[in-house]
Amino acid sequence: MTNDETLKDRLSQVSAQGTPALRSFARWLLDNLSLVAFSSIRGLAKQAGVNPNTVTRMAKELGYTSFDAFRTDVQATIQIPAPNYGARAQTLRHEHRDSAFAALMEAHGKNTATLFSADILDTLDACIDPLLGARKVYVVGVRSCYAIAHYFSYVGGMAFSNFVDVPTLPGGIVDVLSQATSEDIIVGITYEHYAAEVVQACQIAQSRGARVLALTDSHASPIAVGAWKVVPLPMAGPHFLPSLNSAFLAVEMLLVGMAARSDDAAERVSSFEDRIRQYGGYNV
Repeated sequence: MTNDETLKDRLSQVSAQGTPALRSFARWLLDNLSLVAFSSIRGLAKQAGVNPNTVTRMAKELGYTSFDAFRTDVQATIQIPAPNYGARAQTLRHEHRDSAFAALMEAHGKNTATLFSADILDTLDACIDPLLGARKVYVVGVRSCYAIAHYFSYVGGMAFSNFVDVPTLPGGIVDVLSQATSEDIIVGITYEHYAAEVVQACQIAQSRGARVLALTDSHASPIAVGAWKVVPLPMAGPHFLPSLNSAFLAVEMLLVGMAARSDDAAERVSSFEDRIRQYGGYNV
């Protein structure tokens, strides 16, 4: 495992790129990783509902020589909190002073390959028609993820009539999401440390019967719990914040897919463009 890949990062990759049995097991492990530290091969297999051979294969798929080595690493991992942003910045300073661009390019290449895996593409594709058919589409992201949420909502609003503006006022998230219904979809965007506002928004949405589309870093994310669809975003890289490139790509893919299947999107985009031009919003 490289310095840029945590155990959860690698499990997320297997959940997207592995065989069907390994994909399913990887997702279970992301939600129950601590159980590895205290289980035998057979015991873990029984809890996960898989064949013991699948447990052994998973250890090897993750790069370990044996299940014991996997278990030992998990035992060490669960005792160490995830690096905070300051620690990541220190690592960037000390390990990539003269190689930051190269490290970033390598990470983005791997992240993009993972995002374009068949499993994630199938998940994104399965979201297109429901998003088009939803009564309302709410997008929620705060802090670094606000830019992604705003982009999705703004561009989505150009082409589709069901996108709701991203809440910006204090208390706005609760005010807006409390109006959600079972006909709506809420797109939540967050990653570790997991924004409390986004977690709460998804919980409110679920309590209202709405479907949650979680754009997040792992199936172990709190907004993935009970979600309708989860897109596990590959976010590895040397930056002091997790990389958001895959999140922007995922949003663009959803918008492109929706526009390609919509009878009204082209006309709505043209009308929007004409209005902005008419009132001087564009220089040319």
